[in-house]
Amino acid sequence: MMLGYARAGTETRSVENQIDALTGAGVDPERIYSDVSTESAAAHERPGLAALLGYARPGDTTVVVGIDRLGRTTPEVLATARDLATRQIGLRSLREGLDTDDTAGAMIVGVLASLAELDREIGQSRRRSATASRETTTMPVGRPRALDGDQVAIAERMRADGLPVPSIAAALGVSRATLYRTLAERRSAR
Repeated sequence: MMLGYARAGTETRSVENQIDALTGAGVDPERIYSDVSTESAAAHERPGLAALLGYARPGDTTVVVGIDRLGRTTPEVLATARDLATRQIGLRSLREGLDTDDTAGAMIVGVLASLAELDREIGQSRRRSATASRETTTMPVGRPRALDGDQVAIAERMRADGLPVPSIAAALGVSRATLYRTLAERRSAR
């Protein structure tokens, strides 16, 4: 039995065109399930898809206008496709021409699922590596200071001796703004 599924996003809020395409592909209008996203609906709330999955039996085929209608994200689409395959429910996408009852279509969906899994694993590996790198790195974050501690002490002594900031900045090879900021930071740290 062919079962249709239509999902509209928050931008369209209409599934009529999808329903027309599904009935044109031979799906009985009584067997078309749909979901319309709303701003307040949680991302996981898809009662139409849940009803379709509750009704579908092995050997049935789920027909969608486009493979992207199965979910909002690639992992969600592939998880739904994997669930259908596990339950021996076929998947047919009109736009992409995919049909898991066909060997080539099943292979393409399998390859897409494998690529999504690989992408997820690479992302996790990169996150773990970045976290480990941050934990072991003792390098300071940001641009190096223009003046080291000794130079700041010299600048403070010169200022205490009454020298003007422009002269001190020129002697240390920094801008007046840098010197003013450094002296202010040093005063506030005390």
